[in-house]
Amino acid sequence: MDYTNHQDIRIGTLAPAPRGAEYLNQVVQHGFESYSLTFWQHIPKEVNLKKLAKEVTEALAAAPTTASGLKPVISSLGMFGNPLSDKQTAKDFARCIDACEDFGCDIVAGFAGCVPGKPVPDSMPVFKKVFTPLAKRAADKSVRIAFENCDMGGNWQNVGNFNIAHAPKAWEMMFNEVPMDNIGLEWEPCHQMYSLIDPLPQLRQWVKKVFHVHGKDATVMWDVVRTKGIRGGEPFVYHRTPGFGDTNWTDVISILRQGGFKGCIDIEGWHDPVYRADLEMTGQVHGLKYLQNCRGGEFVANPK
Repeated sequence: MDYTNHQDIRIGTLAPAPRGAEYLNQVVQHGFESYSLTFWQHIPKEVNLKKLAKEVTEALAAAPTTASGLKPVISSLGMFGNPLSDKQTAKDFARCIDACEDFGCDIVAGFAGCVPGKPVPDSMPVFKKVFTPLAKRAADKSVRIAFENCDMGGNWQNVGNFNIAHAPKAWEMMFNEVPMDNIGLEWEPCHQMYSLIDPLPQLRQWVKKVFHVHGKDATVMWDVVRTKGIRGGEPFVYHRTPGFGDTNWTDVISILRQGGFKGCIDIEGWHDPVYRADLEMTGQVHGLKYLQNCRGGEFVANPK
């Protein structure tokens, strides 16, 4: 595997797709190597994907080369809604699949959706009905679909309003319902830690199904867990920007590389309880540098 200039794993950030080039032009100076463009629930009516792709591509072409010698790229398009109960979200998921080529990426990420208020297994027939054609559409265009592992406030018995893809048992069921190689996970340790799961052995088990990684960590308040439990009305986990949480990201990147992962870790900001508001980008740039260091620092050629 060629690690030269860290072409195997890039470190980037999420960007709101509707703001497009206007947002990117403000943050490219910080040296992010990739961007995941995200939509919430629907693609706004005023957004023309062809025009957006052209503007974004031009913004990245004009961006300075990063410290790693890389030109920034679009890693993925994100459609975060409930495609199992919202027909417009499902249609927009398909539109994102079709648009990947224009953005120069091959991943559409998002929630798997759910049947609101029902246990996880009850969503599987609908998941199969919705995602079988979407996965085939994506495969025809050499696009992969990556499901984020966020519970969005749901659980096994009542999955809330957005996502069944929050537990390994659900992943097994989903991949059995739609047994295609181009559907996998948009994984991050944070959401698993919120379920008190150790993320590292889980990643080792599932690394072959990980297509995209969200750079978001967590701090587990074990004193709260041990003295008051997880249903006592007090926060027991805080979402954190990488570099401020509990996860050893050097191990995460090592497991990814050992598993053959080639792709992007894009920081999901706007969650940290300390580095937020006026300190948001301060925290994200720290996270960028931290993850680059965990990746192995600058490339150094071997002696001949």
